[in-house]
Amino acid sequence: MYNLQLSSEQLEIRDTVRDFVTREIKPVALKAERLDVCDRSLLTGLLDQASQMGLRSLALSEERGGAGADALTACIVTEELAAGDADIAAVLSESSRLAHLLFDRAMSDTQRDAFLSKFLNGDRDHLAFAGHEDETDTRLGVNYHRPASAAAAVKTSAVKSNSDWIVNGVKDCVANAPVAGLFAVLVNIPGRASAGVLLVPANARGVSVRAHDNAWLHGACGEVTFKDCRVPAGNLLGDDAAALLTGADAPGRGNPLSQALNLGIGRAAYEAALDYAHLRVQGGRPLIEHQAIATKLAETAIRLEIARTAVWQAAWASDHPEAVADRSLSDLPLQTMAQVFTSEIVMKAAKDAAEIFGAMGVMRDMPLHKYIHDARVCQHSGDGNTDAKLRIAEELAGYRRAGNGAMALAGE
Repeated sequence: MYNLQLSSEQLEIRDTVRDFVTREIKPVALKAERLDVCDRSLLTGLLDQASQMGLRSLALSEERGGAGADALTACIVTEELAAGDADIAAVLSESSRLAHLLFDRAMSDTQRDAFLSKFLNGDRDHLAFAGHEDETDTRLGVNYHRPASAAAAVKTSAVKSNSDWIVNGVKDCVANAPVAGLFAVLVNIPGRASAGVLLVPANARGVSVRAHDNAWLHGACGEVTFKDCRVPAGNLLGDDAAALLTGADAPGRGNPLSQALNLGIGRAAYEAALDYAHLRVQGGRPLIEHQAIATKLAETAIRLEIARTAVWQAAWASDHPEAVADRSLSDLPLQTMAQVFTSEIVMKAAKDAAEIFGAMGVMRDMPLHKYIHDARVCQHSGDGNTDAKLRIAEELAGYRRAGNGAMALAGE
């Protein structure tokens, strides 16, 4: 049964993370001097503390050493972290997501023996999926009602040499690249009909990482170059790993972590404006007692609650596909729908919050300047809402794509 009443464990996790954000993250992330110079550097010390709390391995099963959190719990934690700092939330949610996909679902027992212990014992040992290539950009459009463009072919190659793979290529816009200890790399393997995934340690010879300026990105992102990088043959994941990591196995129906992150940003802006409306006196009474301000805050609260419901429903559906199968929930791509709705209403929430602050809302050393920037990143990152709406339209029309462009091979 579809039920959004949180368990006692979920409530305890939420409250623990919220307290950590209030006590540790916000005082550092929202320092006026940091905001004034637009310092977007990753708060590694706080990231380490969050890792020590188990948030890096939150979704990893208990049997493998994690917390075994479901999709809904992961979204709750991501929202709480993003209300403090979107970059910390982005790094931790990506590592947690990949930990579950790789160690619980994609790796063999031998591969887990080789990599799991290092991940669990290293607070700074994050995970990254290297799938995107700048020269074969998969973000050129959805090609509405048409097959994916051949320009989306995978060009990073992996060639067998004795008992090893030799990897060559460049991956761009790789989330967590500068802080990753292990990469899952989407590669073109000669003779295979579809792309494969190789596990490549960050310290392997031939791997170099160039960090991107994250002014218009959340988390830590970078370019990863593989030049004659040699990895053991046993590092190749199973045939279904590419579909699993790219989301091609359930397009638009995965865990809406990015949408939860977006929601956390909007909530932070709203809460800042609400606090300010109680404190700021105008015309002899607090702003909250003025109808125009009160109405604006009420509208924001309504939108955020509806957005949270959309995110939670998508998360619940990703954990309970049987609810879609028996028609308890819609067969539409709920994750994609949550993406469109949250990014649009959170941008409005941040702008309305800035208006409540008045002239102070646009000052660089005030939090609202950061919140508007962060909300805009969510709105324009990834495929963007135009493509997302076209993907929803294809579902409404009953159009089914034959495959995922990101998994095509060069020359095919």
